[in-house]
Amino acid sequence: MTLLKSLTLTLFTGLLSISMNAQSDPEDKLSLNDGSLDNQFEYVIQKSNNYQDYKVVKKSWLYALKSHTLDSLKAVHKELSETQINVDQQANEIGTLKSNLSETQNTLDLTNKEKDSMQFLGLQLSKQSYNTFIWSVIGGLLVCLLFFIYKFKNSNTVTKEAKRMLAEIEEEFEEHRQTALKREQKVRRQLQDELNKQKASV
Repeated sequence: MTLLKSLTLTLFTGLLSISMNAQSDPEDKLSLNDGSLDNQFEYVIQKSNNYQDYKVVKKSWLYALKSHTLDSLKAVHKELSETQINVDQQANEIGTLKSNLSETQNTLDLTNKEKDSMQFLGLQLSKQSYNTFIWSVIGGLLVCLLFFIYKFKNSNTVTKEAKRMLAEIEEEFEEHRQTALKREQKVRRQLQDELNKQKASV
């Protein structure tokens, strides 16, 4: 309400100031019932009788001026009320727009966050974190693969060496067995010869 009074006073003062600063119309255009308030006041001043330092004004003129001034004030009040209604409506619209803008900004932020992130194992990760995690897993698997390849090659080399040594041992064993078999056969023949000699001498 204080704002309305302040606007009323400002508007009324402005109207009076504009009226006073405007050039006065010629006397034949002055009228008590037509024109601006400034013209009506000027009409009363110019048409009133002088008495020493005073102006003698007809009551009917004063009542007419009062009526016209009140009408002008009512019009000003009406215009101010309409202006205040428009200001309030615009303030409500601005508040609504700010609220909508805030909601839109929040939605945009959420959309950008969802766009720049992804769901992985129930966790919301940014794309950078996701890429780092995936490449770390790939790097770890690659290291494990290289380690297992190395171990496999190493084991394969050891296995081949073991097979070679086993073959050599089996070959040596076979040679030793053949030598032992020949020696045994030779000893048996010698024994048989000795037995035969024994029988022959008896």
